[in-house]
Amino acid sequence: MGSTSTNKSKKSTKIKSKPLDFISWFEIPAINFYQAVGFYNHIYEFEMEVFSNNEHTMAIFPSNGGIGGAIVSGPGSIPHENGTLIYLNGGKDLNKVLGRVEEVGGRIVMPKTLINEDAGYFAIFFDCEGNKIALHSKK
Repeated sequence: MGSTSTNKSKKSTKIKSKPLDFISWFEIPAINFYQAVGFYNHIYEFEMEVFSNNEHTMAIFPSNGGIGGAIVSGPGSIPHENGTLIYLNGGKDLNKVLGRVEEVGGRIVMPKTLINEDAGYFAIFFDCEGNKIALHSKK
């Protein structure tokens, strides 16, 4: 009698070298670039540095060598409420950042909500360009 099993070698599905983080960069699209930059400058109380080339303009989120990102305007940079949801760092208490969202044209759609004691809290808002963004904090 024959066997239904094969003796073929199976390929390993293990990742040999795992990345430190699965996100290395993010971009938040904007049509009204300076309004969007002003929005994030206001809610985080900082000033982003702006760079331009022939097609795109970017404002870089300040970073201490960790994951970076930017507000981007140019071809293909179209805000959308159903795009990928990114979680921005809300600091020690995301309510401080979230509390400034509506002051500059954003809209809170989910207030600070407990995930669990270990994971912390999150909130979701639409920025002034219509992008759906989340915040995360441990407290």
